Amino acid sequence: MYSRNMILALEDMKKNPQVALFNFENNLKNQSKNITEVGEKEATQLVYQHYQQLRKDLENPHLVSSVRKDLTELMRLNMDAIERKSFIAEDTAQDAIVVISVVGTLCFIFAFILLVNLPSSIADPIKELTESTKQIANQNYKNRVHFQSNSEFGDLANSFNTMAEKLEEYSESKLEKILKGKKRIETLIDNMYDPVIGIDEDKIILFINEEALMISGLKREDLIGKPIQNIAVNNDLIREIIKDIFPDKDQKKNNHPLKIYAHNKESYFEKEVININIVPTGEQDSRFIGQVIMLRNITAFKELDLAKTNFLGTVSHEFKTPIASIQLGTQLLQNQNIGSLNTDQRELVLGIMEDSNRLLKITRELLNITQVESGAIHIEPQITTIQPILKDAVETVKSVAEQKKHKHKKSNRTR
Repeated sequence: MYSRNMILALEDMKKNPQVALFNFENNLKNQSKNITEVGEKEATQLVYQHYQQLRKDLENPHLVSSVRKDLTELMRLNMDAIERKSFIAEDTAQDAIVVISVVGTLCFIFAFILLVNLPSSIADPIKELTESTKQIANQNYKNRVHFQSNSEFGDLANSFNTMAEKLEEYSESKLEKILKGKKRIETLIDNMYDPVIGIDEDKIILFINEEALMISGLKREDLIGKPIQNIAVNNDLIREIIKDIFPDKDQKKNNHPLKIYAHNKESYFEKEVININIVPTGEQDSRFIGQVIMLRNITAFKELDLAKTNFLGTVSHEFKTPIASIQLGTQLLQNQNIGSLNTDQRELVLGIMEDSNRLLKITRELLNITQVESGAIHIEPQITTIQPILKDAVETVKSVAEQKKHKHKKSNRTR
């Protein structure tokens, strides 16, 4: 390209010498920096020498011809080099095509082999390991993986099998303790004297002891795993027990003991519902997981209470007869037909009369208490003043206080 530009510059020497010389020198300078072939340096020096002579005599045709010949030789050298390198490039390309074809064929064969074998060799162990992990997650600690390989999969399989073996050992040791603990709790619940029923958060019956089965008349296999509300449909006792668990909006809470025929007699039970809440591992808030229904047998206390009530009723009735006799005697003493009494005697008779009235009042109150406890009388609390109560209390201890020479001081303070 530089040689062609210099030839064109020679053609323009006559028309525009200054521009032609500038273009020639510029291309010659670039050519001097781009010497790459054998003989190109000598040819360029010849061009430079003849050009220096031409500058002194631009009209000399012999010098112009010499420069043109030098430029033609320079172009020939580069064209020969281009042709020679083209042949080398073609040979190299042919060799490269052969090499690439061979290498491509080998790569294709290798890729095909990998395509057939590699996915299965990688995916199969991963799939087997995934399935084994799922088995471990489902607490099947006897599962093992077996990889016939010395690669990382083999090491992974050995580590996995070691982990599974340790988990199996740990599970068996802990499971035995858990089963023993569960048996202890079941035995304890079954041997409790009080009926006990356990339900989960969905009201499914989890356990029930022998005492609860006895008083309900049901069988264990008919209860375990069943919703307690379904059992209550056909069993009056269960229906009465779960009233607090499934409360009715219009129903008032009943705190009275349950009367159940058990142990060949009427028995009384006090119901208690205990909510079970736990805090799961890693959490902070408690979670409701079920309830335990306990029926405390209070028959013995109820019998003692009934005996006390009967005793109070009997004693009250027995007190009324001697009190009536005392009152009759005091009335006779106050009768003038029998005889007159002095002042001290009349005060004693009045004291006896007041005490007998007080005893009679106490007897009536005892009778009222027995009737309240038996349900014959219902108490209706009312607002009352405290002064009469205090006055009666003071009158009761007045005589005792006078005997001990205690004096009553009145106070202006009110409460």
